Amino acid sequence: MRKRRDRREDERRERIREQIRAEKIPYLRRRRRTKERHLPKPPSPFVIGMTRSGTTLLRLMLDSHPDLAIPPETHFIPDIIKLYHDGNTSPEEIADVMISGRRWDDFGIPADRLRKALEGLRPLVRPEVSIRTFYRLYAKGQRKPRWGDKTPGYGTKMRRIQRVLPEARFIHMIRDGRDVALSLKEREADLTTEQVARRWRHRINNTRRAAKHLDDYLEVRYEDLVNEPEATLRRICEYIELDYSPKMLDYHERAEERLEEMAQPLEAEEDKRGLSAESRLEAHALTSEPPRTDRVGRWRREMSPEDLAIFEEHAGRLIGKLGYERAAVESNLASEA
Repeated sequence: MRKRRDRREDERRERIREQIRAEKIPYLRRRRRTKERHLPKPPSPFVIGMTRSGTTLLRLMLDSHPDLAIPPETHFIPDIIKLYHDGNTSPEEIADVMISGRRWDDFGIPADRLRKALEGLRPLVRPEVSIRTFYRLYAKGQRKPRWGDKTPGYGTKMRRIQRVLPEARFIHMIRDGRDVALSLKEREADLTTEQVARRWRHRINNTRRAAKHLDDYLEVRYEDLVNEPEATLRRICEYIELDYSPKMLDYHERAEERLEEMAQPLEAEEDKRGLSAESRLEAHALTSEPPRTDRVGRWRREMSPEDLAIFEEHAGRLIGKLGYERAAVESNLASEA
């Protein structure tokens, strides 16, 4: 297995050398690129977590910092990495992967601007160059020097991402799964309580397992962010080496403006349902208000005894492990094995 990996790595390096020779990059430009590649990069926060766990709330808080821009969900990083591993590194192919995503219009970056930026970096021999180019274009559009990401699904792809972007610092948002279930029910998600419980359990457990192999990983509770926003944001800022700014607490004053980026429909794609522009904006309507402490522990008031029993049957062990209060002292946890 290791020999096969070493052989693939040798082949990749030889392919890079061939591309550099073919492009005939001037010596000084090559030196400049090499120097830039080895310069230390400021940490970039990557917000991950189960749907309806406060990832958008944290995104808007971080994005309200004068020096940090966080775009809407990207989703394309694993595809870009795979493209490079398959030997497809032309600017046209890389740009096509980014632009063809159903969320491209959210970023407000003209397609020709991305293509021009990538074309000017030939040969694109490393995935991090094209990925950083996208984020820098977005941050420049927001007139900010630093960037981050908020794509909840990257939790299962952290190792792959950090290999190409060592500056990535993952922030795992965790919320009581019973409140997640209620929030999803409000959104009319086509999921049963058992399905939500299983998905919540698997997502958190899988992310935590993957995190054991990372250099940088931080867990943040939704409940802490809502009940003690300043203290929680200060801890996050220290983690990503960013001076705390009180403007982060004023995120709700510009949330509506920032979310206008997403004011267009999402087309259905394979197993993903389509969403209207109104539905997308409505999903994050509460971010235009200060943190709502009444959103914490809703399950005590609003969850039916039947749904509560089902959820704790399938995820009760993790609820207790995370330190959340259990409704049922005894529960049949066989289904969690």
